[in-house]
Amino acid sequence: MPWRSWYGTERWKKLRRQVWARDHYRCQKTGVLCIGKYPSDNSPVADHKIPHRGDPVLFWDLENIETVSKAYHDSEKQKQERAGLR
Repeated sequence: MPWRSWYGTERWKKLRRQVWARDHYRCQKTGVLCIGKYPSDNSPVADHKIPHRGDPVLFWDLENIETVSKAYHDSEKQKQERAGLR
């Protein structure tokens, strides 16, 4: 998918750092402090609240992104997406 390349851009890297700082490196779903280094479970992930599915407006919208822990993102969030809940 062409939009996957957006994740490698400097613009995305800057935006996710902005999200993590805004959220004080705290998972907005579990409250865990996300201070680990990838790939640790407590590393921060910038996650889209509403799946963008290639929509650039949703992808780049600061208010549509929140900090979650890698553990949450890789388990609970993926379950929700597979079940069609997001």
